[in-house]
Amino acid sequence: MLAHLNEMIKDSGKLTKTKRAELRGAISTKPGLNRYMRVTPGGLLRIDAAAIKAEENLGKYLLRCSDPKLPAEDIALGYMQLLEVERGWRDLKQVIDLRPVYHRKEERIRAHVILCWLALLLIRITETTTGVTWAKTADELSMLTLGTFTGPAGTFRQTAELTKTQRDLLAKLKIPHPKKIIEATPGNPLTSSDTIG
Repeated sequence: MLAHLNEMIKDSGKLTKTKRAELRGAISTKPGLNRYMRVTPGGLLRIDAAAIKAEENLGKYLLRCSDPKLPAEDIALGYMQLLEVERGWRDLKQVIDLRPVYHRKEERIRAHVILCWLALLLIRITETTTGVTWAKTADELSMLTLGTFTGPAGTFRQTAELTKTQRDLLAKLKIPHPKKIIEATPGNPLTSSDTIG
């Protein structure tokens, strides 16, 4: 974890104050990493040596497992993933709006929960594939725009130029870039009764 955190913050001093705050926010959503990070009075991100030392003094964890054949590393990793499971439930209840449920029929309630679970699964796949938080990804992709232009020659719908961040996200997710021209409809041709003036 420390190596991963160090890799994430090693060039953060070169970032703008806003970008550094975004990185700090992204790390703060990962409790395992966040507890080893500190922020200097000047706003720089650093490894918190005091927190590491304090944790070393705590000793060892004793974990009990029902399968004696599992290696200790697998048991420890499974326990640490508990934080991610708990975060998933929080997201289901808050970010994805699992509650309140406005259905009265059992099959509709079940469908609602399954759709929320699928949404959470897509969020987690997106985060692990891109290495970017869902909030940042959603913000970037929500800026994709489609304009409709009408003139004498007809009407066409065109997407805006993708930013580098949007291109990178789509590439990591293996989603093809949207077409530049989505739809084109020719205008009405002039008839003999039309006057050109």
